[in-house]
Amino acid sequence: MLRKIISLLVALSLLLLPAALSETAQVRVGALKGPTAMGMVKMMQDKADTYAFTLAAAPDEIVPLLVKGDLDIAAVPANLGSVLYNNTSGKIRVLAVNTLGVLYIVERGDTVHSVEDLKGRTLVTAGKGSTPEYALNYILRGNGIDPEADLTIEFKSEHAECLAAMLQDESVVAMLPQPFATVAQTKADDMRIALNLTEEWDALQADAETPSTMITGVAVARADFIDQNPDAVAQFMADYAESVSFAQEDVEGAAALIGQFDIFEAAPAQKALPYCNIVFIDGEDMKVRLGGYLAELFAQDPASVGGALPGEDFYY
Repeated sequence: MLRKIISLLVALSLLLLPAALSETAQVRVGALKGPTAMGMVKMMQDKADTYAFTLAAAPDEIVPLLVKGDLDIAAVPANLGSVLYNNTSGKIRVLAVNTLGVLYIVERGDTVHSVEDLKGRTLVTAGKGSTPEYALNYILRGNGIDPEADLTIEFKSEHAECLAAMLQDESVVAMLPQPFATVAQTKADDMRIALNLTEEWDALQADAETPSTMITGVAVARADFIDQNPDAVAQFMADYAESVSFAQEDVEGAAALIGQFDIFEAAPAQKALPYCNIVFIDGEDMKVRLGGYLAELFAQDPASVGGALPGEDFYY
């Protein structure tokens, strides 16, 4: 997926179009169906005159629109924000972190209570060569576990295959993101969420001078749009923070809107929302947390963040 996105960026390596917003124009916002869009549903309902939303199933549907200037703001995977920055010569900036880690270890039974309990197990997951694998490796190694020697990690092409492997063999554990981790619990009576990998990451970072955290999604914008429309960007930030608060506080209402806007089915969304780590983090706190997370990805694979860590001008 990352190679495909980079290829698209090369093909679209034009200067981002100037974009002064007229008084009546809508701000064009893109988001992916899943946790990175769930925090926007109140805006989608209440601010339809202000924002025009485009929802997509995959990042490669959003990237060309943003780069060509057909979107002003987009909610994308955290590392993709850095990739976009590097591949547009700094013409993308990050506004806010919108989703912390959504990865969980799921098992059948009650045998996994710490990362150390994964030793000797077979763990299935999707996301080989991407941020889920890097996050898993960081947490395993931080707990003294060699990902290549101390357990068997089997990579699947999609989350449904991971669930199928667990249903076939109850000794298999899986790393799943939300809301799929919650959906998995409906498939077998003994299925349970065993570990929250965001908490495990935070535990490893507890004594760091500037602790990072696991981050799934961010909101980014074109730099020219920010520069030419400061009031619109400030209003977006205020509206977005309010929308995220709604998703955090009114789970039932947010789930109904998530279903209404076809982001995810309402019933499982309601169960999953408390575990989706939807947040609004901006300013210096965003810079510290996101910068540390990107630095860990860079250490494992520079290509995962676009070949270099973004500069200071990346952070709004």
